[in-house]
Amino acid sequence: MKAVRIILWSCVLVMAGLLAWLTYSVTAPGQRLAEGPFGVPFELFDQNGKAITEQAFRGKPTALFFGFTHCPEVCPTTLFELDGWMKQVDPDKTLLQAYFVTVDPERDTPELLGRYISNVTDRIVGIAGDPAKVAEVIKGYRVYAKKIPVDESQPNGDYTMDHTASVFLLDAEGRFKGTIAYGENPETAVQKLTNLAKG
Repeated sequence: MKAVRIILWSCVLVMAGLLAWLTYSVTAPGQRLAEGPFGVPFELFDQNGKAITEQAFRGKPTALFFGFTHCPEVCPTTLFELDGWMKQVDPDKTLLQAYFVTVDPERDTPELLGRYISNVTDRIVGIAGDPAKVAEVIKGYRVYAKKIPVDESQPNGDYTMDHTASVFLLDAEGRFKGTIAYGENPETAVQKLTNLAKG
């Protein structure tokens, strides 16, 4: 009987240890996400052809969006709406900054990205660069992006991009603070940016 109790207690201890490890595995990434800067280091180019790194997302709270210039609806809508929300929250352009990272670097050169964005706003800066390096940023910032052929019978022909449509909100230290979803209620979006600006 004593041996059975020892075995049972051993099983309980093993299960407790396993449960503790699982709890840590699930919660630790979220804690690290909140404590440290979001994303990964990178070296790309802004829409003016100047080198840019993840340090650009420091110093001011940042609205960060991933999209592409051939996007039919989501990207131009998001650019237009984000520009309007930022004008309400930060009319003097002193509290917030915003960036648009291409998910289609094969077509989106910095120059093309700059022309595309400047047709809508002067508050958002485009980021592009080497496709392999952009792919690392997309992965590092936990963004979904996938090339979709327009004609499935011609996989190497014209294509569009399926991608994450949310705007990421980062504080002045580059830490993740939330998102603005595509189609978000405008008042809610403005409030989120107001809260972000206040720190």
